Amino acid sequence: MALHPSIIDFIGNLINYYISEASSYRQIAQIYTSEADDITATTLGIIIGCVYSGFLQTYKNQRQNPSLEETQEFNEIVKQRASDIRKAILTAKA
Repeated sequence: MALHPSIIDFIGNLINYYISEASSYRQIAQIYTSEADDITATTLGIIIGCVYSGFLQTYKNQRQNPSLEETQEFNEIVKQRASDIRKAILTAKA
């Protein structure tokens, strides 16, 4: 495990936040897509991008860059939670 436990907790909290705000991000995605399936994929991409941005910002604040191993671990965490994010998007009120 390359990521510090505090970073793992931070990523989990970010994902939980974006899950709770899925309807807002779905509305944003609807501006850019026209088909229902694309809305889910677009919303997922927006949310994952926001989580990734937060992940990178934690390193930038410390004037560091994540290693390849840390980035791979981040990707695994997001991959494990992707179904939770999708469920939130699909049940979000548009």
